[in-house]
Amino acid sequence: MHSDLPITLADVEAAAETIRGHVLRTPLVAAPRLSAVAGCEVHVKFENLQVTNAFKERGALNRLAALDDDQRARGVIALSAGNHAQAVACHARRLGIPATIVMPRTTPFTKVASTEAFGATVVLEGETVAECRSVVDDLAQAQGLTLVHPYDHPLVMAGQGTIALEMLRDVPGLDCLIVPVGGGGLISGIAVAARALRPDIEVVGVQTSQYASMAAALRGEPAECGGDTLAEGIAVKNVSESAVGVLTALGIDVMVVDEAAIERAIYAYLVRLKTLAEGAGAAGLAALMTDPERFAGRKVGLVLTGGNIDPRLLAALTVRALEREDRVVTFRVTVRDRPGELGRVATLIGHEGANILEVSHQRLLLDVPAMRATTDVTIETRDAPHADRIQRALEAEGMMVTRLDPLQRRDEAR
Repeated sequence: MHSDLPITLADVEAAAETIRGHVLRTPLVAAPRLSAVAGCEVHVKFENLQVTNAFKERGALNRLAALDDDQRARGVIALSAGNHAQAVACHARRLGIPATIVMPRTTPFTKVASTEAFGATVVLEGETVAECRSVVDDLAQAQGLTLVHPYDHPLVMAGQGTIALEMLRDVPGLDCLIVPVGGGGLISGIAVAARALRPDIEVVGVQTSQYASMAAALRGEPAECGGDTLAEGIAVKNVSESAVGVLTALGIDVMVVDEAAIERAIYAYLVRLKTLAEGAGAAGLAALMTDPERFAGRKVGLVLTGGNIDPRLLAALTVRALEREDRVVTFRVTVRDRPGELGRVATLIGHEGANILEVSHQRLLLDVPAMRATTDVTIETRDAPHADRIQRALEAEGMMVTRLDPLQRRDEAR
């Protein structure tokens, strides 16, 4: 084993003892329905079942438990707009440690409220996490607070590495672990522990293409980061230099996946495993679905790192997925402008076993003859053949029918 790494297997095992009984030992579950899609044997580590619904509790608690009496009395400070904030707040309250969490002013209210509910003092400053860093430094110095970094600390890395201990004890035959990567603390801890126990095991990191900072760092190149991402939990511009050293020393590869793959993975977790995954948490499955040949026939462990996804976002992603599968379809039906025609459309659709979700009746479109009217009907169908059958049934009754592309429908709505 490399002697110059920031943590060792012994550190991870010590962290496991520290957090035992205070952090849930989450299940590692075989996922046959994901296996059928991916072409390999998939096992999922459900870190979304933690009290704060994310893995961050492991590293946060291991760091907090190491504070001396003076540090505990003065309190801690953390910079986070998400899971790390809640993890620090949750365990600081349990240990009786005052906690201050600095968040960007743009942080959704639900995340602010969740963090405050754990007893932390929330300070909203700056537009981005980077702009908040100077506020953290000033408060820490002025009040003597100890910084609990979300990823760049050996105790945090060791705490996150306990995931690997649990996975390999539950399913010793795993030959590959796929791990979402942000700043690098999680994958560093997992890689050190896994390689110490199983030198032949492959550990693969995953980042979103919008924030492929670790992948760039491993190539020795500057990272180009920015833009909106579903995986905000791993949208990190500045990765840990210690983590870069760990991954380089252990030869860990980091894959890059696009936003569409992450969206598909969130939906796959929802419909195939009946569980919630935030964008960052779904990154591992996104990698598996992006390059199935790489993992074909293998026994793969996915770390579902968290499930804190906004319900409105999840609803939007679900509708988009149903539209791609032709299970939600919008028809533009042109009919004669006379009483009863809309009812006739609805009756035909109901007769074919579809459910009407939305109706928009138009008489003023200039590309429609004066004695005609259009009806945009959004319906729920079983599949693409069912949608085709409904369209033919409407056309057989003399109606002009076109299927609207979802993007076209949204553009017209705007």
